[in-house]
Amino acid sequence: MATTPIPTALTVHQKSRVLDISFDDGASFSLPFEYLRVYSPSAEVRGHGAGQEVLQLGKREVGVTALEPVGNYAVKPTFSDGHDTGLYTFEYLYKLGAEQGALWTDYMQRLNDAGFAGDTGREPGAAIAGAPTKAKSCGHNH
Repeated sequence: MATTPIPTALTVHQKSRVLDISFDDGASFSLPFEYLRVYSPSAEVRGHGAGQEVLQLGKREVGVTALEPVGNYAVKPTFSDGHDTGLYTFEYLYKLGAEQGALWTDYMQRLNDAGFAGDTGREPGAAIAGAPTKAKSCGHNH
């Protein structure tokens, strides 16, 4: 069984909003914060099963305010939009780097399929028409 490459360097670039990561197998990737945020491994983004994924909108300007190590296997970023529940294993970070082109193309296609032409779904404040926002009531009596 192949072992997962281990990061040898992680650098958070606040100005360019990119995480640079180098691995012990020689691979290195520059992962934009927006990309990391829309592919968060959290249940909030992924759902609890196939078909329950939640399309992330308005994340173009998202920042990373903290990056905490979790044991010897993952990191936990805190994003400027308050999202902090995703644990990014080293294996998942490597996958995000290795498959960045295909995954980003898939994200852009999902935005387009949801009715966001070009980059409109990536802009702060983007919302799916008719979808509830956190500011509105969910309609249930609590």
